[in-house]
Amino acid sequence: MIIDHLGFAVSNVQKSKSFYSKTLAPLNITCVLEVEGWVGFGPIGTQKGELWFGEEVDGSAHAPMHIAFNAETRPQVDAFYTAAIAAGATCNGKPGIREIYHPDYYGAFVIDPDGHNIEAVCHSPE
Repeated sequence: MIIDHLGFAVSNVQKSKSFYSKTLAPLNITCVLEVEGWVGFGPIGTQKGELWFGEEVDGSAHAPMHIAFNAETRPQVDAFYTAAIAAGATCNGKPGIREIYHPDYYGAFVIDPDGHNIEAVCHSPE
C-alpha cells in the first residue's frame, strides 16, 4: 500500500466497527486498536492500524468516498461481498471481472452504512 494509513469520519463508530469487523474478516483484516474514540483496522497479527474511523464532534460522516481493499484470491472477494451484504451493506456491484480496468481485475463493490463505496479486488488470474 502506498499510503501508511487512512482515516475518515463515520456517523456511528460502534455500527461501523461491527460492519467492518464482519466485512473485512474474509480479507484477514481486523480491529487492532482503539484510541480516543477512533477505531483502527489492520492485518491480523499486527498492531498497526491502516484504516481508521471515528465520529466527528458534530456526528457527521465525511462525504462518500471509495476505498478498495486488496484480496489475495477471488474466493476472498466473494466472501467479502457475502459478509458485507450480511452485515447490512447495499450491493454496488456483485463479484466479477471488470475488464474495463484489466483482464484479471476481479472485484466486488458495496455501500457501507454511511454511503461509502467499499470494494475488494483481486488482480491475479484465477
